Amino acid sequence: MGYNIISLESICDSIGKENAKKVVSNFECNLNKDVEYFFKETAIEFVKQGIAKTFIITSSYKQEEVIVGYFAISNKTIRIKKNLLSYKLRKRMSRFADKDSIEEDYYTVTLPLIGQIGKNFKNGYNELIDGDVLLQFACNKIKEVQDIVGGRFVFLECEDIPQLKEFYESNGFVYFGKRNLDRDERRHNKGEYLLQMLRDLSNFKKTNIN
Repeated sequence: MGYNIISLESICDSIGKENAKKVVSNFECNLNKDVEYFFKETAIEFVKQGIAKTFIITSSYKQEEVIVGYFAISNKTIRIKKNLLSYKLRKRMSRFADKDSIEEDYYTVTLPLIGQIGKNFKNGYNELIDGDVLLQFACNKIKEVQDIVGGRFVFLECEDIPQLKEFYESNGFVYFGKRNLDRDERRHNKGEYLLQMLRDLSNFKKTNIN
């Protein structure tokens, strides 16, 4: 199965904002309405404002190029409680983080965030890509940047669902905290908080999935 990865920014530049909206409208994710809402309603504006970059993954299906998934990445400053990390991870993190100005048992660090990631369930297109492959695309893109500017960690936030947590753990992410949902986030997310998970990409091997 071959895939193509296209930045939403390049689509907007090529065909214009209004036509780009038609492109992102061909996406459904009933499993996570926040993933669907971001892609359809927020992603283009975030690209234009430089808040987050969204990348679309497409594949050929019945001689047509269709959207099978996407991910969005940005930078975010977070606080990490030291005792929630293993000794080895604390030692590595200390090289990139600052001592927290409020509490000594926390790190303050700016990291790349996989803010959204999801498969397109419209017409069963989700069957055309595995979740592991989609996550690999996101980590590939972040690793490309870190190979140029430095850095070694990436983090993401997800709902507190056992299967979802296990999926990220199987892909090398470890739990390091929780973040309470903002009021506007509660419209599309379940629960009152999101789990925060971290991965060290220093030994990550980029692969060509195309």
